[in-house]
Amino acid sequence: MKTRALFLLCLLCWIGFFTGCNREKPYKKPLTAVRLQTVEERSNIEGLRYSASIMPYTQINLSFRVGGYIQHIMQIKGADGRTRNIQEGDVISKGTILAKVREADYMAKLNMAKSVLAEATASFTNADINFKRATNLLKTESITGKEYDSAKALFDSAKARIDGAKAQVEEAQIALGDCSLKAPMPLLIMKRNIETGSLVAPGATGFVAADTSSVKAVFGVPDVVLSNLVLGGSQTVFTEAFQGKEFRGIITGISPSADPHSRVFEIEITIPNPDNRLKAGMIVSLETTGGKLKKPILTVPLNAIVRPRDNPAGYALYVVEEKEGKSIARMRNIKAGDVFGNALAVTEGVRAGERVIVTGATLVTDGEQVNIAP
Repeated sequence: MKTRALFLLCLLCWIGFFTGCNREKPYKKPLTAVRLQTVEERSNIEGLRYSASIMPYTQINLSFRVGGYIQHIMQIKGADGRTRNIQEGDVISKGTILAKVREADYMAKLNMAKSVLAEATASFTNADINFKRATNLLKTESITGKEYDSAKALFDSAKARIDGAKAQVEEAQIALGDCSLKAPMPLLIMKRNIETGSLVAPGATGFVAADTSSVKAVFGVPDVVLSNLVLGGSQTVFTEAFQGKEFRGIITGISPSADPHSRVFEIEITIPNPDNRLKAGMIVSLETTGGKLKKPILTVPLNAIVRPRDNPAGYALYVVEEKEGKSIARMRNIKAGDVFGNALAVTEGVRAGERVIVTGATLVTDGEQVNIAP
């Protein structure tokens, strides 16, 4: 009996030992990798770099003037050699018929208007003959003035009816012509909203198209940079999509007033784009000349800025502090100043020389230990 009890005790110890050995260790989250940059103090703003997004020079909605069922959409050969409807990215020439609304309904209206015109013409011809006869008879006093006035009234009424019938025919012809949606200029198709057989209402947008023979790059500058930019001035932009390639443009727009929130002035650069290399949505960079600041300012990269959870309208950043050999991210609420290129002036919240997170700022939380990447 004692031997059996001892055996069971040993068996339980053995099971407990192996169960403990096989128990998984608790998961430990790896440290978030971040990159840092030191808060700089600047006394000048020379060689500031700005980023801008490429936009079409002109973007328009191509809309149907008349409604009806889509009977036809322009066909072209696709990359696979098969015929397909035009779509986003296709370039079209001026006067190209992009789509057609079913013409049968408007042809019927035109035919009806023509029949009304034919009837009005016949009535007018008869009234004209009677009026001319009445005019001659009046000269010989063969009819009374009342009879003459009656003939003239019938003539004027017939003439009015024929003028109205002609206007109806002209209106029906215009409506028939408007069944075809044409390109008013060479355009790049940005979006197609219709399919064959779909029903569209008058004024419905069939295509969104853009003129990209020239493109625009728009960015904002503070007032201290504004004095160095003039309308008609030359400006060079660069893009990582075409490294080593310069795109020269002309400053074609300078906002007369600053944005009330960001306090920057909007600058527009028009860039020739005959080969369509610059696409809408591409990011380009450029450098502008600046000048001496009245007093030194502290700047941090724009990608260091985050929104604090307790104040979504405010600004904050993460400063990394060293504590017991660990790198700890600490959120700091800041007061933002002007934007200088890709940097933001900070008037309160940080000191020169402090290290702030510029990559990974949106992935960390206050008090979290981080891994500083080179």
